[in-house]
Amino acid sequence: MTSAAPAPASGADDRAALAALAASRERLVEQLHRRIVGQQNVIDLLLVCLFGGGHGLFVGVPGLAKTLLVSSLAQALDLQFSRVQFTPDLMPSDITGSEVLEEDQATGKRHFRFVAGPVFCNLLLADEINRSPPKTQAALLQAMQEARVTAGGKTHPLPQPFHVFATQNPIEQEGTYALPEAQLDRFHVQIAVRYPDADAERRIVALGIDPGLAITPVLTPAELMAHQALVRRIPVPESVVAHVVALLRATRPGEPSCPPAVRELLQWGAGPRAGQQLVAAAQARAALDGRPAVTITDVRALAEPVLEHRLVRSFAAESRSVSAGEILKRVLDAVPA
Repeated sequence: MTSAAPAPASGADDRAALAALAASRERLVEQLHRRIVGQQNVIDLLLVCLFGGGHGLFVGVPGLAKTLLVSSLAQALDLQFSRVQFTPDLMPSDITGSEVLEEDQATGKRHFRFVAGPVFCNLLLADEINRSPPKTQAALLQAMQEARVTAGGKTHPLPQPFHVFATQNPIEQEGTYALPEAQLDRFHVQIAVRYPDADAERRIVALGIDPGLAITPVLTPAELMAHQALVRRIPVPESVVAHVVALLRATRPGEPSCPPAVRELLQWGAGPRAGQQLVAAAQARAALDGRPAVTITDVRALAEPVLEHRLVRSFAAESRSVSAGEILKRVLDAVPA
């Protein structure tokens, strides 16, 4: 399931690289705040997802600058950016690309040529992803997991780095389709985008429709990938791994370690991929803070955005309106640090 782990971060070179990463984070946040007012927690989780090498799902009502945030991030990192507006009539080939039949004018021979879709980029924004049927949503599965696309019997690698950030509107139910569980599991984090506080909203309203100051690139794609490689080398103590496994198993109703108060509220818990991505997110959080090792505090701080969308609630939880976030709080209480 996983490849060999990179060598742990150590020595003067990696200490200098950690300091450089922390400085890059500050410059990146500064650029994003040229256009984004407030939403510091959303930006922090976005950067954890990005430097952890994962994909992100933004959930929030319209008008909270989700699209502007992702497009501004692409500009600040000088990444090739594509946006796909998901609609009920969107087809899988509209995302991945398709084979087209061409005729050679000189010889008259016909041949198929692959025309790449918008997924062939560094940063793909899947806007309102839940407005398309599962067939089209699933077109991203191979791209998100393997960074490649198969079409016409041929496999085409995607540019590196490659990230998918999707937005989802939680308030509309008509004309929307729930994301398949297999696809939800490919999203590293689910980021809840909430209304701004009163002070931030006054600044937003005063700003009007002006998109804000221009964004200046602060990192190249190659520098981003170097930072991501550093994140993967951040040491993870055995105690942290044990805590992650304890959290995962406490979400599975069939496990003896699942608390009775949680067992009746869940049908299915988080799988091993969730544990891998929770560790990767914790590594990114530590590295972005300039710290050379992961702590249990990092894990617990990221447990909700990493695990919430991977839990399948039972009928009892749905009938009592108990959210996955509330269930996770009970899990964290039952598995103390």
